[in-house]
Amino acid sequence: MKTYIKFLLNIFCNSFVKIFITFFSIILIIGIIEEIEFFKDLDKHFLYPMFLSLLNTPSVIFEILPFIFLITTQLFFIKLIDSNELEIFKYSGLTNIRIIKLISLFAFIMGILIIVFYYSFSSLLKSKYLKIKNSYSEDKKYLAVINDNGLWIKDTINDKINIINANKVNDQFLTNVLIVQFNSKFELIRTIESDKIDITSFEWKIKNSNVSENNVTKREEELLFKSNFNMERINTLFSNLNSLNFFELIELRKNYKTLNYSLTELDSHFNRLLSYPVYLTLITILSSIIMFNIGYQKNSLFRIVLGIFLSVVIYYISNFFGALGTSEKIPLFLSIWLPLIILLIINITFILRLNEK
Repeated sequence: MKTYIKFLLNIFCNSFVKIFITFFSIILIIGIIEEIEFFKDLDKHFLYPMFLSLLNTPSVIFEILPFIFLITTQLFFIKLIDSNELEIFKYSGLTNIRIIKLISLFAFIMGILIIVFYYSFSSLLKSKYLKIKNSYSEDKKYLAVINDNGLWIKDTINDKINIINANKVNDQFLTNVLIVQFNSKFELIRTIESDKIDITSFEWKIKNSNVSENNVTKREEELLFKSNFNMERINTLFSNLNSLNFFELIELRKNYKTLNYSLTELDSHFNRLLSYPVYLTLITILSSIIMFNIGYQKNSLFRIVLGIFLSVVIYYISNFFGALGTSEKIPLFLSIWLPLIILLIINITFILRLNEK
């Protein structure tokens, strides 16, 4: 490897580590404060909030890595500009485009490594974090899981324990449903079988059901059934996909498909992960273009503020298109890749002028 490549990559890596540690520390401190607030009424050791915040922080960092790469690139060029090393490279025949090619390729490789290793690590910690937090939440009396046998719900309400199994989910309806109801001592109270249950609200509407109680089965044309779950809550329970690694996501998708559960959010998450290395690369190129255009004219504070501003703008644009995709206003694939295509066009438009500077 040529000396100048080692030199540039060393500066980029040092800049990345500094920014990463800075953001990690800020998010960790904010997380500790939030966990202290959560456990204020519980008798837990003072280190417990710190432990939980440590589990959650890597996942939060994953969400803001594009911003970290953008500011890292800025810091990289600030170092080169302020020390006049960029001018030295220019006179030595190292063009602006070659520098961008080098760090953008490095960003792409880092993106792949982040998806393969860092994401798996952060999802594991996120999963442990959620399990611990859920054990202390008020929602611990009920849970829902999806597996090969459909949707399973354990629901405790009014001192009754309901075990619910549904084969399919169609819009706001559960189909082919079996409800087994126990008392607090797990003594059987009754079973309810229905082809279709409306779970739009927390008071389920069961029609044409078979109710078995005390060894007697009768037909109920309409039955109201109170629950801690409605369709919105069920969707929320399965929305934190960052706690699942790739293999778990693939298994969950298979189960979703079997259950006829919506694949929109899951497919959106998959596409976002696949596009992540490209996203980091384009962000790195965009930040490089900005620095080449304003690097010599503005002070470091202006550059950093501009970087933060652009980070926020890009974040909201990506979220806007993501929301359009998950709400099926535009094709899901397009909602993930269209912002990247726009970013690519912007980069290509400006990168052609760089060697003139």
